[in-house]
Amino acid sequence: MDFAFTPEQELLRKTVRDFLAERIPMKEVRAVMEDGRGYAPAVWEEMAKLGWTGLIIPEEYGGAELGYVDLVPVLEEMGRALTPVPYLPTQLAAAALVEGGTADQKREWLPRIADGSVIATLAIAEEPGSEEPAALSLEARSTADGFELSGVKLFVPDAQIADLILVVARSGGGSGESGLSIFLVPSDTKGVSVELQNSIDPLRRLCEVHFQNVRVPASAQLGGDADAWPTIRRILDRGLVMLAAEMVGGAEQCLEASVAYAKERVQFGKPIGVNQAIKHKCADMLFEVESSKSITYYAAWAATEANDEAPITAAMAKAYTSDAFRHASAENIQIHGGVGFTWEYDCHLYFKRAKTDEVWLGDARLHRERVAEMLDI
Repeated sequence: MDFAFTPEQELLRKTVRDFLAERIPMKEVRAVMEDGRGYAPAVWEEMAKLGWTGLIIPEEYGGAELGYVDLVPVLEEMGRALTPVPYLPTQLAAAALVEGGTADQKREWLPRIADGSVIATLAIAEEPGSEEPAALSLEARSTADGFELSGVKLFVPDAQIADLILVVARSGGGSGESGLSIFLVPSDTKGVSVELQNSIDPLRRLCEVHFQNVRVPASAQLGGDADAWPTIRRILDRGLVMLAAEMVGGAEQCLEASVAYAKERVQFGKPIGVNQAIKHKCADMLFEVESSKSITYYAAWAATEANDEAPITAAMAKAYTSDAFRHASAENIQIHGGVGFTWEYDCHLYFKRAKTDEVWLGDARLHRERVAEMLDI
């Protein structure tokens, strides 16, 4: 196996990095924090024109039909730049449609996701704040011509700007993994209301979405599957890979910022980087960043191949990179010293993103337990 990215993938990475540096530098990123929309529409439109919103979508629906390995450089660069666009939630929704949608559902939604005209997100967590099946109770009651959804979803990313919400609901009774489905619900459907939640990351808006007797046709059930937990789990594993890639980019930026500051900050007549304590911090961060890359890249390959290793490598990538990003972002603050805690420096923004990503789609503890279960220990 060749563990190196291809020249085409490296060119994509450079193109994304250059584009983000030019079109939405950190000054503009900070401006988005004050914008009620929570994202940069012009940047989103340009990204769509460049084809980035359709990377994993099949060619017949207007996409590039690439794999998750090709998606990694894009997500890494967006994580590095804290790019305020709904890219990851929309790609997760696209993955759900590709993995489990009917031909009609794909024809209806994937071309519009590919061209950037539809922003989508996945609504799964509820009151306990968990994506585990036992914690999911939003009800989808059968009606004469479809379903009626009632309940509340929490921590839904970018729902305030989403055109399409993929909702995990219990449509067939049962409990635990039994009777769960995904429903495709346009955000303007009667009975759907969205409220912004208070969250620590000002660049990733999380929402509380209420479904009050929301009626959808039978064709809105993803794949027509009334017992879809295996598909849901597979989709979530794809999301873990995407999230790990974003965290790798953020962690690497924290490392680079720490090293740069350690070289330029002078105390007692010498750069602080000559001190052994600072050297060790940077060395530990480098080890964790490189290890995060290794497991994330392997998980992306396994997801692209859809092989038996995909679930365990996705869980391993999320568990390890969560810890690595949190540690790197915290050490970045410590190495910067007093100014690292100030609003003017960007350190706190990466720490907030790390804490948000750490718990999204399950924390490291949960995924280590999953790994242990898959190893039957």
